[in-house]
Amino acid sequence: MSLDWFRTLRDVVVGSLKDSWLPFPVDKSICTKWREGLSFDSDSNTILYTSCLYQLAPVIERAVAELERFGVTKGGALARLTAIGARVLGRALLRPSDEELNRANRVVRSIYGALKALGVRFRVLDNEPYSGALLYELGFVDEFADYARSVYKVFRDNNVSEVITIDPHTQYTLERLYPRYVPEFNIKVKSYLDYLDPGKVKVRLSEFTIHDSCLYARYLNKYDLIRGLLRGKANVKEDPVITGRDTSHCCGGPIESTYPEIAGKVASNRVRELTRLSRNIVVQCPICYVNLRRGIKLSGVEANLYDIAEVIEVSG
Repeated sequence: MSLDWFRTLRDVVVGSLKDSWLPFPVDKSICTKWREGLSFDSDSNTILYTSCLYQLAPVIERAVAELERFGVTKGGALARLTAIGARVLGRALLRPSDEELNRANRVVRSIYGALKALGVRFRVLDNEPYSGALLYELGFVDEFADYARSVYKVFRDNNVSEVITIDPHTQYTLERLYPRYVPEFNIKVKSYLDYLDPGKVKVRLSEFTIHDSCLYARYLNKYDLIRGLLRGKANVKEDPVITGRDTSHCCGGPIESTYPEIAGKVASNRVRELTRLSRNIVVQCPICYVNLRRGIKLSGVEANLYDIAEVIEVSG
């Protein structure tokens, strides 16, 4: 990866965040379509915070495909032209298919339904900002710190006292990073998974293996929680190394925008590992989902991929 591309990527992400609170120049309406027809508790100080990551994940997947096709990570004039193209044509070039968006919206609506079934009260922000996770993951720490302060101000101005997250990147960013870079940050942060009562969870899929988010398993103490929701209700295929808390491999997602070819190889290897246990793979992260889906295509291995919210049903 060239420094030209790294600088270009920084400029695209920072510029887009300033323009729209999203890390890529996409139509922001993709972030709110899941809300149509749903009711929220307008008097609650708790918000369901999607950070638009489920909807953005297929955008990232499409962007990675374009990076590989044109080889822009090598830098030079092509990298600079890509930045211009992203700004001018981004909304058209990076728009995910209706099928991908509909699936993302179904996942978010399933999470909404699970929380409502348990009687959790919450609202949403009209103009929800992205968390800024990508800035930190790419190493743009100063830019992340500035942006995190801006997001915290949005929360504070909207009287938010608690945030419910729905993905590991957002949870880690708000729980672990915001307090470090925004010292006054005092908002309670919980994953929707923390609200789920194992006794009220049914599993729709009879047999599968689990691909853990590195963040959930190793840094956010969700490894046992996730298994507590699933074990005993399905044939969960595991291996002490392949699906171990400290030994399971990454999906390759963190380097997809900087080293897409390597990320693809990592994803392919991970798919081969997991399908030794089961052809059905359950994930908890939208980035893992799109990267492993890419790994399935690249490896030629037959596999079915699901988000955990697609395979559980919660009763009140």
